[in-house]
Amino acid sequence: MIFEDKLDDFFKEFKAGRKMVLSTSYDDYVTSRMMSIIQKDGNFYFQTDKTFRKYNQLIHNKHVALCIDNIQIEGICKELGHPMENLEFAELYKENFPNSFHNYTSLPNERLFCITPTYIERWIYIHKMPFLETFHFEKQEYRLQKYQLD
Repeated sequence: MIFEDKLDDFFKEFKAGRKMVLSTSYDDYVTSRMMSIIQKDGNFYFQTDKTFRKYNQLIHNKHVALCIDNIQIEGICKELGHPMENLEFAELYKENFPNSFHNYTSLPNERLFCITPTYIERWIYIHKMPFLETFHFEKQEYRLQKYQLD
């Protein structure tokens, strides 16, 4: 139960919408870019145009990574269709990123993707001491390891 409780705490702290770096790869070529990300129920959602390079990478390699501040998230990405077909996503996106919503979400080439996390890692400080906090989803394992400064 520690895994679920700590993961719940992480997602509550994370909030619904953040700008994050998304890294994708295909054929040993890695690219990264800033994205407007929605977090809901432990998954991460974003939209992109199907004519972009990242879309091609996502279609060929479902393994992706997200990064923000001291947090790294690895996961499996899946296309869900057009963003306006998912009203819950569209409302959250509009609330968190109104300009992007109005400029892009209704465009015909936009596609919605969902990232299901497989691993989350972040650095946290407890009483000014650094710790590495990790979540291994497959093992349902939570670890908090003090970083040795010596």
